[in-house]
Amino acid sequence: MQSAVDINWLSLGFCFLLLVIPFAISAIFRLKLLVPALIGIGRMTAQLILIGFFLGYIFNLNRPWITLVWFILMVGTATGTVIQKSDLNVRLLMVPAFFSFLFTALVVLLFFNGVVVGLERVFEAKYFIALGGMLLGNSLRGNIVGLSTFYKGIKRNENRYQYSLSLGAARMEGILPYFRKSLQEALGPTIATVATMGIVSLPGMMTGQLLGGSGPMTAVKYQIAIMIAIFAAVTMSTALSILLTLRFTFNEAGMLKEDTFRAPPGTSLRAPFRNRKRKTGRG
Repeated sequence: MQSAVDINWLSLGFCFLLLVIPFAISAIFRLKLLVPALIGIGRMTAQLILIGFFLGYIFNLNRPWITLVWFILMVGTATGTVIQKSDLNVRLLMVPAFFSFLFTALVVLLFFNGVVVGLERVFEAKYFIALGGMLLGNSLRGNIVGLSTFYKGIKRNENRYQYSLSLGAARMEGILPYFRKSLQEALGPTIATVATMGIVSLPGMMTGQLLGGSGPMTAVKYQIAIMIAIFAAVTMSTALSILLTLRFTFNEAGMLKEDTFRAPPGTSLRAPFRNRKRKTGRG
């Protein structure tokens, strides 16, 4: 089978004409999406073009240490995005969340490249970075949902959580319902995607392989394998992210620390607690 037909730069420019459709709908119904969409598409285009040139350089060199350094940069970027999108304290949780992402991605990737694909060089740049990006992208979404659901659930039900501790429950017993709920929420979209794949949609990796000249069954086997790897990575990284951050977000009494969440710009998370203490002291 022939490889995919290249898209020249002029043709790619014509593709941008399709944006007239969503922009027109936004203008007609006053959705106020024009500026955010322009910024987002502009950033995407610039970033992908730069990454395209850079990855071509990395793939040509194909040095394990360069591949690993680039992958660590990917993990760091994904980790920072997850914590920020979850409205959590970046300085407090960056390190444990980073190691949960890195450990999970390395375990799944090394197993996938070495055992499933059977590569002689498990750090082969095009496999390691491309597959690693798919794992991190899906883990990112799962972790945002998982961490946000877990910590906001405990904060929202603080009295119920405290009551369970007062009855003698250990911290892990108290947080178990929130931990279980967060994993269910994080894994739900991945399970739904897996269940409808092939009937409702042809996934990105399979489509890419078909366009790249691979046979349909080869593309199918790769897609099945990567979806299992993604499901394992999302489950493992979300669970580890929550478990590894516990020692940084709970005090010795098992209570959630006041600086777990990111403070809004120009405010301090500690101020309300200080005011509350003063108020209590006067009473």
